[in-house]
Amino acid sequence: MGVRLKRLREERQLTQAALATKLGISLSYLNQLENNQRPLTLPVLLALNATFGLDVQSFSEDDEARLISDLREALADPVVGETIATADLRELAFNMPAVGRALVTLSRKYRQAAEQGVALAARLGEDRQAASVVLPSTPFEAVRDFFYAHNNHIPELDEAAEAIATRMNFPIGQMASALAAYLEDRHGVKIVSDAADHMPSGTQRTFDSGSRIMHLSRRLRPGQQAFQFATQIAFLEFGRELQDIVEKAGFANNEARGIARIGLANYFAGALVLPYTAFLKEAEQTRYDIELLADRFGVGFETVCHRLSTLQRSSARGVPFFFIRVDRAGNISKRQSATDFHFSRVGGTCPLWNVYEAFSSPGRVLTQLARMPDDRTYLWIARTVSHRQGGFGSPAKTFAVALGCDVRHAERIIYSQGLNIAPNVATPIGMGCKVCERLSCPQRAFPPIGRSLDVNESETRFAPYATSSQI
Repeated sequence: MGVRLKRLREERQLTQAALATKLGISLSYLNQLENNQRPLTLPVLLALNATFGLDVQSFSEDDEARLISDLREALADPVVGETIATADLRELAFNMPAVGRALVTLSRKYRQAAEQGVALAARLGEDRQAASVVLPSTPFEAVRDFFYAHNNHIPELDEAAEAIATRMNFPIGQMASALAAYLEDRHGVKIVSDAADHMPSGTQRTFDSGSRIMHLSRRLRPGQQAFQFATQIAFLEFGRELQDIVEKAGFANNEARGIARIGLANYFAGALVLPYTAFLKEAEQTRYDIELLADRFGVGFETVCHRLSTLQRSSARGVPFFFIRVDRAGNISKRQSATDFHFSRVGGTCPLWNVYEAFSSPGRVLTQLARMPDDRTYLWIARTVSHRQGGFGSPAKTFAVALGCDVRHAERIIYSQGLNIAPNVATPIGMGCKVCERLSCPQRAFPPIGRSLDVNESETRFAPYATSSQI
């Protein structure tokens, strides 16, 4: 933390003596703090807050943990040609975070350039070795990275949505009719419910700006209707603000900018239907019981999980959750994080994670205590959710959603009830086989990138055509 304190002083162009005076401490004590010889105490943190209006959360270790995970993945690339010890990664993240972030950025730029080269070679008809290339960030990945960098909390949209909900006194849990009336009274929008065969495939809402008619799928439940109305309000009332946020993010192409704009509008909708203060209060009172919150606010299990992963207002923080949604094939369609949990970009996720076990127990909430290779332990809650778009015989979309947090928050959450949270009973999981250090894992599919294995070990455990008797 001494490095952060020193960086703060240099950013404010203060000498050690000047900062010591402002904080009311001795020069020698400040020097010891900056050199990590003394810990940052609560009185010093409070003095920093009073003097600079600094959020004391900025001196937590969560950012370093996230950077360590990003560095581990970046430096696992075979092009590096050297195994970097976790202790070295931790030293770099704590003492030279700017250098660490630069390495992560260079790694991502390299992978993107490599994939672009492969794509160009393919167009020219040349041979390629696609298996050795890591895929670049897609527009969807770029937008996910944007929300991840902001801890999945956009304060200006959250506060604006809550202000409308408070001013209009929208009824919690029964907002659909109130939001429809708001759209008609304030914006002259007429709502028309249409059968599914009259809507574009997969579309739940369309809006004609000329006629001011909003077509809505007849299959939507009241909570889903409220969300669609709130999304339309975001576009109509905060279009300029959405665009400003997108432009400041510096996305590389129009597709990413369009996806980000939709994502921000959806974020606003969630904040309007589940207003921050009321939702956080109810979450704390119910000990984050997802099903009770879904009943109270008239929305689905997945929507509540989404909202719980956004409660990071500096003046009133909820439990910092991470949220993920996967399908049966292991594809991650949604991932959001209010804190430092690292979602791998390489080689899928871990089969020992309870989010995959949820498919074998549909509709049942599963809990898991899981330990990552860096020895951080997390509490996970997982359950399946299904969406059907037609009648009998029509295919249903089924996903598993999972909500997780650091085990230090377990006592605040009802799902820890009756659960042994001792670290030694946690299930060892990883970020995916290609970047996981657990060589003895019984579910390992292939060795980690850059790791040389004994010939016998490779033949018996990772041979692509190994028989069950060999395994």
